Amino acid sequence: MRFKSCLMIVGGILASTLLAASERPNIVLVLSDDQGWGDFQGHGNKQIDTPAMARLAAEGARFEKFYVSPVCAPTRASLLTGRYHRRGGVHGVTRGRETMRAEEVTLAEVFKQAGYATGCFGKWHNGANYPFHPRGQGFDEFFGFCAGHWNNYFDADLEHNGRPVRSKGFITNVITDRAIAFIQGHRQGPFFCYVPFNTPHSPWQVPDRYFDKYKARGLDDKTACAYAMCDNLDENLGRLLGTLDDLDLERNTIVVFLSDNGPNSDRYNGGMKGRKGSVHQGGIRVPCFIRFPGRIPAGRKIDHFEAAHIDLLPTLVELAGIPRPRTLPLDGRSMAAALVGDRGVWPDRLLFTNWRNRGAVRDGRYVSTRGELYDLLADPNQKKNLVTQQPAIQEKLQLAYAQWHKDVSRRGFDPIPTEVGHAQWPVVRLRGHEALLQPPDRRPRDDRRGLGIRFNGRPGWANDWVTGWTSLSAFPSWPVRVVRGGRYRVTLRYCCEPADLGARVAVVVGTSRVVGQVMTAFPAKRLPRPNRIVLTHGAQDDMFWASLQLGTLSLEPGDHSLEVRALSRPGKTVIQLKAVWLERLESSGN
Repeated sequence: MRFKSCLMIVGGILASTLLAASERPNIVLVLSDDQGWGDFQGHGNKQIDTPAMARLAAEGARFEKFYVSPVCAPTRASLLTGRYHRRGGVHGVTRGRETMRAEEVTLAEVFKQAGYATGCFGKWHNGANYPFHPRGQGFDEFFGFCAGHWNNYFDADLEHNGRPVRSKGFITNVITDRAIAFIQGHRQGPFFCYVPFNTPHSPWQVPDRYFDKYKARGLDDKTACAYAMCDNLDENLGRLLGTLDDLDLERNTIVVFLSDNGPNSDRYNGGMKGRKGSVHQGGIRVPCFIRFPGRIPAGRKIDHFEAAHIDLLPTLVELAGIPRPRTLPLDGRSMAAALVGDRGVWPDRLLFTNWRNRGAVRDGRYVSTRGELYDLLADPNQKKNLVTQQPAIQEKLQLAYAQWHKDVSRRGFDPIPTEVGHAQWPVVRLRGHEALLQPPDRRPRDDRRGLGIRFNGRPGWANDWVTGWTSLSAFPSWPVRVVRGGRYRVTLRYCCEPADLGARVAVVVGTSRVVGQVMTAFPAKRLPRPNRIVLTHGAQDDMFWASLQLGTLSLEPGDHSLEVRALSRPGKTVIQLKAVWLERLESSGN
């Protein structure tokens, strides 16, 4: 693995007594996906059943003011590093914008340094190829998927340590099975088990028994499916807790549960303003529970300060009593004193939130966005905009936000190149939705129709592909960084209608190129999906794909652009392109 920064953690760590490796607690960190603050019966929702979450909240501490980011990948990056996501290059959820820079130091690396076994089971969403993959960010084992969403929750095609596997059953149950096996295999400890579930994120798929239960309560299909997925997730959380009980590990295991953002539909959320994607309360305030029997008093409520995802890394380091790790400077603070002792002193600070061109800053009482200011103590549901009544406060907070945004964005957000040639990662997959389409389209949110190339779904969501390829001057490209030169086998994943057969295509990297011809038709055929709700924008479609081996490329070390060029187009379109695979040939030398 590449060198990681040797800067020490700054701020927030108390002088706690270090524990011997055999005494260190295990850690189970569970993250749900698109589960809002209101998707928990303990927050006043009388239409949902979440007994395992209720048990965890009752047996540990419950945060009343816990904040994350408005969407998935930014939350995961901040949670894993204790730093605001933009510092690590994460500024989106697809097209490679979710990839976190490899030099960021994760919770897995922190605990691995301290002798922990580390496993990740579920949705990663911070980079798909090594060293951005979980296996390059400190995890001994990974089972799940790396994209922002998955298209089929039943018998899903997943991966185990970079190798594809076909699972059997509903995806959340399968993920839990693997997490339980990891816990059982490392029962002697210590272990760090990260379980980032992918529900209740769409697609709207769930087994009948859960869906039927909530439809019987008179709910519409979308809400019934969301609550059904939360119910199933809660059941699997209960299975994890039950495993700790059965192995007599519950008293020596820290269990954390939280969600990654607000709800992904308009459903109960405590009357808060906004939902997923919003920088307001409804988009970023989530449930968070931490249990550590014998250290954290049961039933504790933390309501006297605002906490956030950036605070979990320093908190877990202190609770676990491990040596101070080497990492980049943190934005978060340890909450250990408030969890295990008295209310404690929590110094004033500002919390910042950003998504796309929207931002918010909180100071413990006020929340300020562009053109809006609310007093959260007097007006928690943000009904009264005080921007004209309190201009001095608004100006002060907006200035602080501008300074913060400049600081966390100073490295810029140029595309992070996919790295090719690592011995740990012999096959690199350049996915269609991560391509840069040429000619570049400067029109915001345009679907590129008429430009000679486009994505199947307008924005190029995860699992999307390149289609509408009619122009020989248009092409997809990917920035790549070859870390080890040599010969690489090139394979295209494609579809081609019989009427379009015969196109000649080339893959070009610098002065090296390989040319082939599409001689086998593979008509487009959509994968069946058992959706409760049908989405019309195509963002979660997928198809069956054929493979075309073009030959080999000789790649030189350095930064390049990999381009797929159309040399001829006998039919209406060239091909539909899902991915380009580069496989290093071991006989190719250094």
